[in-house]
Amino acid sequence: MTEVIAAAGAGRMGQGLAIVFAHAGHPVRLVDLKPREDPKNYLDVAEQNIRDTLEMLAGCGMFAPDHLGPITSRITYVAAEGSRDGLAEADVIFEGVPETLEAKRAAFEVIAKHARPEAIIASTTSTILSDDLQAMCKRPERFLNAHWLNPAFLVPLVELSPGAKTNPEVTARLKALLERIGKVPVVCKASPGFIVPRIQALAMNEAARLVEEGVASAEDVDKATTYGLGFRFAILGMLEFIDWGGGDILHYASRYMTEAMGDDRFRAPEIVERNMAEGRRGLADGAGFLDYDGMDIPGYRRERLSAFVAQLRHMGMLRPPR
Repeated sequence: MTEVIAAAGAGRMGQGLAIVFAHAGHPVRLVDLKPREDPKNYLDVAEQNIRDTLEMLAGCGMFAPDHLGPITSRITYVAAEGSRDGLAEADVIFEGVPETLEAKRAAFEVIAKHARPEAIIASTTSTILSDDLQAMCKRPERFLNAHWLNPAFLVPLVELSPGAKTNPEVTARLKALLERIGKVPVVCKASPGFIVPRIQALAMNEAARLVEEGVASAEDVDKATTYGLGFRFAILGMLEFIDWGGGDILHYASRYMTEAMGDDRFRAPEIVERNMAEGRRGLADGAGFLDYDGMDIPGYRRERLSAFVAQLRHMGMLRPPR
């Protein structure tokens, strides 16, 4: 089955999702929900933005230039006056209007009028909890948040956050759709910041503090995060990395940083202390945040080290021995 996708909101997010799904072979309806004096001009600009982006991606080697025509032909541009036709045939509708409750409420009113009863409705919000938005939906059991990381057509991750009333089958169906188009969906509870924004907000603020405190220049902080954090976490998940080195390292490092900086923001959470007490320090114990029981540990280490070597080669930093 090739689902018909509607992007409700023709701004940057809607345009990004149109690219994602058209590239994956799906018919897409890019629906502008806002009435405008000159709707054709607005949609012409959106169409040109999409074409420019696709040409750039083809130039970067993402696909051959002769695919450009078939991809763009799958996108239909719909003004607010025609939103009924744009939404009524969609199997999945992604809401992507500005991040205000007023804009969301207005969007869901339009969607409720025209969406098929069996359609999945997903908000691309990066800030508003799914439980709060669910109350605005005519069929809350068919609604959930789907947080894409920009640019949506490149970043594999999509964070799915069902609300209290979301039917689990709806979450499973959207997850399966995203996997079929090559994305990596993860599921999290309705919680501020989802997963990635919550982690990266702390990291970005700390990077800014390093510059503010004169610890290092902005250029050196960026080098450190690119060639240190970015290099490692392109291969190992963050919790996997704790297990790789050992949770005891994080335990003692956090204790030292808390005392040295005089700030509880460096204190390890209780789960780290609990893992220590239960002998779940990571690979060395056969369990940590992840379970390594029955795993070929030497083989696992070789696979990860090979990935690090490949990463060095990709970055042009693999040096032969002297």
